[in-house]
Amino acid sequence: MFRVPVTLLAVASALTITAGCSSDSASSSATNTVTTPTEGPAEGTAEHSGGHTYACPMHPEVTSTKAGEKCPKCGMKLEHNDQAAGNGKTYAMQFAAAPAPPTAGQPAQLLFTPQEVGNEAAPVPLAVVHEKKIHLIIVSKDLGQFYHEHPEYTAEGNYKVNYTFPKGGDYVLFQDYTPTGAGHQLGRQPLTVKGPAYAPVKFKNDDMQWAGDGYQATLSFDKPLQTGQLLGMKINITKDGQPVTDLDNYLGALGHVVVISEDTERYLHVHPNDQADKGPAIGFNTNFEAPGLYRVFLQFNHGGQIHTGDFTINVKGPAAS
Repeated sequence: MFRVPVTLLAVASALTITAGCSSDSASSSATNTVTTPTEGPAEGTAEHSGGHTYACPMHPEVTSTKAGEKCPKCGMKLEHNDQAAGNGKTYAMQFAAAPAPPTAGQPAQLLFTPQEVGNEAAPVPLAVVHEKKIHLIIVSKDLGQFYHEHPEYTAEGNYKVNYTFPKGGDYVLFQDYTPTGAGHQLGRQPLTVKGPAYAPVKFKNDDMQWAGDGYQATLSFDKPLQTGQLLGMKINITKDGQPVTDLDNYLGALGHVVVISEDTERYLHVHPNDQADKGPAIGFNTNFEAPGLYRVFLQFNHGGQIHTGDFTINVKGPAAS
């Protein structure tokens, strides 16, 4: 099994993010990646009729007038939110690297500046989601490497993280963030790193098993892997053959899953369902809007250590009626 490396600058104080929510590609130098705002509730909904609305923290477009319901995209409980899910604005994430481009094995600064399109000079405060303001996901273009970082706010008004790429080659950077009072946003930039390049890995077949550091994880679904349906996803974790029943929270949850399509154009952040126990199984909900090969990256916290597992799945189109 290919071992996915992981580095974490901040370990405890990480889209489903709508499938296909990635924005247009941009250059690997200073980059603006525009994302589409989420529209608020239309006139005549519960917000205007005197009732209450509930929205998903990760998917503000998912709303309900009933308490206690869960998001069909990620399984998170809908939270009371009588404010509009979006503010009608469009945002971009400006990216720059110093040096540009980075060189493998040498420290680099990755700088991110959220901007309001058309009013770029205005500050864009960010909300804390999963204990951080920005979740930076770095993957090699072949999806053989996965890293999760958290840029920190600076006096210059941007967010910065120091990072050393292990190998040269092509990477993709995703920024998972939410401007205060707005809907969730996803930035995406490709980046080419100088230096001896990593050897690309070609993933093809389903691989529902992962093992590393004495741990084993098994991925399963409650339905056939097809588009257009809500899927219950379960990951069972053992250590040295014994069930792990004392998982610790990582960024406010028992585990986090990021799912990325083979072409890196589709990115899903899957949040675990509420559960009373601490393992060995972690339950999630997700769906897929497009068929194809996806890589699934799990992060969990046990014994004060963050572990990263990886899986490969092939999603088919809807079954013929």
